[in-house]
Amino acid sequence: MMKPGIWELAIILVIVIIIFGVGKLPELGGALGKGIREFRQATKTAEDATEEVKQAVDEAKEEAEKEA
Repeated sequence: MMKPGIWELAIILVIVIIIFGVGKLPELGGALGKGIREFRQATKTAEDATEEVKQAVDEAKEEAEKEA
């Protein structure tokens, strides 16, 4: 996927200013930042859980191989 260039970002910013007005921008920025933080935290939690499951499977596999 292509990354947006400077002109695309500028056009998006102008459209946002037109739609929401200058007064709402800090509010929108704060909400966007909070959403990004929560998404990163959820992603980290999911990665940690996945790693725990992988470790449990590896341990079970090793135990099964020892018993066989």
